[in-house]
Amino acid sequence: MLETAMHWLGFGLCHQLADRSFTAGGVQLPVCARDTGIYIGFVVSLAVIALVDRGRRHQDMPPAWILGIGVAALAFMAWDGLTSYMGLRETTNLLRLASGLGAGFALPLVMVPTVNSGLWVRPGTGRVLGEPWKGLVWFAAAPATLGVLVWGAPLLGAGYAVVTAICILVTFSAVNLIVIASVPRFERSAARLRDAWPAILLALTVTVIEFALADWLRLALSSIVQQR
Repeated sequence: MLETAMHWLGFGLCHQLADRSFTAGGVQLPVCARDTGIYIGFVVSLAVIALVDRGRRHQDMPPAWILGIGVAALAFMAWDGLTSYMGLRETTNLLRLASGLGAGFALPLVMVPTVNSGLWVRPGTGRVLGEPWKGLVWFAAAPATLGVLVWGAPLLGAGYAVVTAICILVTFSAVNLIVIASVPRFERSAARLRDAWPAILLALTVTVIEFALADWLRLALSSIVQQR
């Protein structure tokens, strides 16, 4: 039952090729190694930013050096993916995981200030990760997370797949929250976290609908291909 749920969760999002995916506790993770890194990296990065910024809801982008690291991480994932798909070089699941993790860590650097400026009645002034020590903590969290995923996460057994599934839901909901926070009904409407729950729940609902539509689309396309 769990394996079926994991399959359908990632069915519309990822190719789910067995040789490019991790298996733990006899259950294949819902998405491939690179996507696993992206989604887990996104959530860990989001958590680190929330922890070091202490909920101050900064609406300004991080310092240039941190954004530079983020751009480099995205470029590394693009390089690894494109060169391997083009047959120029071989890659491994470890490299896929690492490159995806770096990209996942980069995405909240833009998402967090965007949501903060759109959702909160009084967004905080100042930059996300504005102090050097905060940027260093965020940067150090990436290799630490990779180590945990390589040596610790498989010990969770099937729980590794569940954690990945939760990270997928959180990532898509956070991205959807950017759009929802721009709707007049929700724009700058929350003074406290409890005020933001309607927007958060709507973002989660939209995410579930998106997953269902993505599954349906892949099934429809697969059916068309098989009929030819």
